[in-house]
Amino acid sequence: MSYMDDVLAVILGGGRGSRLFPLTRMRSKPAVPFAGKYRLIDISISNCINSGIYRVAILTQYNSVSLHRHIANTYHFDVFHTGWVQVLAAEQTPLHEDWYQGTADAVRKQLGQIRSTRASLVMILAGDHLYRMDYTSMVEFHLETDADITIAVHPVSAIDASRLGILKRDTNLRIHYFAEKPKDPGVLAEMVSRNDPARPYLGSMGVYLFKTPVLLDLLEHSRESDFGSEIIPQAICSHKVFGFDFDGYWEDIGTIRSFYETNLALTMPAAPFNFYDPRRPIYTHPRFLPGSIVHHSDLEDVLLAEGCKIKHARIRNSVVGLRSQIAEGVEIQKSVILGADYYDVPGPDAPRGVPVGIGPDCRIAGTIIDKNARIGAGVQINEFPPGAHLDGEGGTWYVRDGVVVIPKDAIIQPRTTIGPDKQLSFISG
Repeated sequence: MSYMDDVLAVILGGGRGSRLFPLTRMRSKPAVPFAGKYRLIDISISNCINSGIYRVAILTQYNSVSLHRHIANTYHFDVFHTGWVQVLAAEQTPLHEDWYQGTADAVRKQLGQIRSTRASLVMILAGDHLYRMDYTSMVEFHLETDADITIAVHPVSAIDASRLGILKRDTNLRIHYFAEKPKDPGVLAEMVSRNDPARPYLGSMGVYLFKTPVLLDLLEHSRESDFGSEIIPQAICSHKVFGFDFDGYWEDIGTIRSFYETNLALTMPAAPFNFYDPRRPIYTHPRFLPGSIVHHSDLEDVLLAEGCKIKHARIRNSVVGLRSQIAEGVEIQKSVILGADYYDVPGPDAPRGVPVGIGPDCRIAGTIIDKNARIGAGVQINEFPPGAHLDGEGGTWYVRDGVVVIPKDAIIQPRTTIGPDKQLSFISG
């Protein structure tokens, strides 16, 4: 489909990702490991490749080293292919001396690079959503309607409407109204778009398709910094903006709670997202790891990545990521183990005598354990109530919305107990 060759994809990957802290303490949000072996950025890039979009630019800024490394090590086209996946990092230039100030500002500062591609259409994507979408259908819709801007819209409930941009279309599918995270009952009543009590609204997915001249005009003649709350609402009044329907699975993985629950959902037999689609795979960095070894263990509803070693353990409803080392007597439930970047050799050279992985006789529930963490023998981590918010001693553990998070490279000393008997605060809502 030659018209897909005229599409440039721009993935926004530069945000601070504060709602995913501490997973973003040492990396950008799109670089956060996901589903045992992937990074969040792999979803959007894979959707582009599977849709025939082979020119992909990723805008980066904050904590970007690991994201740059992942892109450089993963996405290579052969010498007979004209496509590329490249990083456009924030930089100071004679025209722009400050850093990206928002999603629209990030694209504005790269308009020179966008022009140089001579693409007739520019697709703007987020780097932290989980969904599988054929962008070809959206491009066809955009061309058929002669839209200036097309926005992918997804049916949402009243509860979800308060955290999304909500759009209202006419009978021709043209968007005429926009409300950013509406909470007022009167506004919500005006924004009903669907005859479905469960999901009566249309939410913006943060997937935008622009005619390139329109994008250039909007950004060059304004100083607004954000697409969702500023550029798009203004464009609705001055340009032909249409809504493209997408009713498949879609999840914004922007908080610790959503990251945790989305990962756990992937462990179930009827997982909402299918990583096993042979026609539209999700790509990631190819690794040369051995198969996982499970010795005399009891695993139920577990997503298990390669390169792991599990001995005499019981694991329920959990994700076990790359190179995870789980010792004898361990019990894990409802937890996400991100794994490790390397294999550690137990012995006196291990930091404070605690090797990478989960030591013997640990009890872990309701927890995310980031890469290369060292969990000593006999550690107990218990679930906290939803909404609980707490910073543990020395930054070695945190609780966000009831989920315990052990940061990357953290060391939890043997026989430590982490549980809801600690002093708690609760997040609003």
